[in-house]
Amino acid sequence: MRIILLGPTASGKTALSIQLAEELGTSIISVDSRQCYKHLDIGTAKPSEEELARIPHFNISNLDLDQDDSAIQFVQRAEKWESEILKNSEHAIYTGGSTLHLTGLIQPFNDVPNSNEANIAELNQRIEKEGLESLFEQLKEVDPEYIPKMDGMNRQRIIRALDVWMQTGKPFSSFHSDEKVKPPKNTIVFGLNHPRKALHKRINKRVDLMIEQGLIDEVRSILDRGYSKNLQALQTVGYREVTSYFDDDFTKEEMIAKIKTNTRRYAKRQITWFRRWDFIQWMDASELSVGEMKENIISTLKSS
Repeated sequence: MRIILLGPTASGKTALSIQLAEELGTSIISVDSRQCYKHLDIGTAKPSEEELARIPHFNISNLDLDQDDSAIQFVQRAEKWESEILKNSEHAIYTGGSTLHLTGLIQPFNDVPNSNEANIAELNQRIEKEGLESLFEQLKEVDPEYIPKMDGMNRQRIIRALDVWMQTGKPFSSFHSDEKVKPPKNTIVFGLNHPRKALHKRINKRVDLMIEQGLIDEVRSILDRGYSKNLQALQTVGYREVTSYFDDDFTKEEMIAKIKTNTRRYAKRQITWFRRWDFIQWMDASELSVGEMKENIISTLKSS
């Protein structure tokens, strides 16, 4: 059985997934578009070394920062990992909140063409010369239906959508099925829910903790390794604000406030996406303990 545990950022998925994996004797595949990258530890809230030692994890720190990745590539990797996990366990646990990655697990992508390296290079050059907003405006013209499906001005997704359009002349959104999303029979989906104010409080607390743990030094170390601040992985919430802080765009206090604001906005987009899926079995994570939620999931598995 494939168990998917989803929810907005900072909702408590990691702690629950680890306890669940220990109970079921299985492993965890991270459904996160950034935890797959090396060096992005604090800003992506990767499981700690102690947590990774307790339970085997996949899709954690397996790509270099300058490697391209996509939801399709993730699904291809995940299928191999899941096959290995199910050789020794009845269940495989997926946990995360990256919406397109989750969609790929629940509803297979249609025949989207592979990336065209020449197009990717051209689009990246345009970003360097014209800025990401220029490509975003072009995407709004050629594929307006895809814009609401992105998590903000996401460089990687903008490039991918324009690449497909350049190859086929068709909008990227046209390759997505209009049929109602329904998970496969071997897949059960649970979600963690918090009242809005409670989730905002958790997000603000997490950002403060990231700063205490050394997020600023983490970003500085990445740049000192020679990586460009324009890499897609660094054009995401938490990292983008710190690199702007390095450029003296705002003060440290303003940077922290912006990370909190942008993280809350990201969580709102995640929740909006998840609301379209009526098959999610939601649990009130503000009312239930981790142990209670774990038992709820196990009870559901036994009765399914």
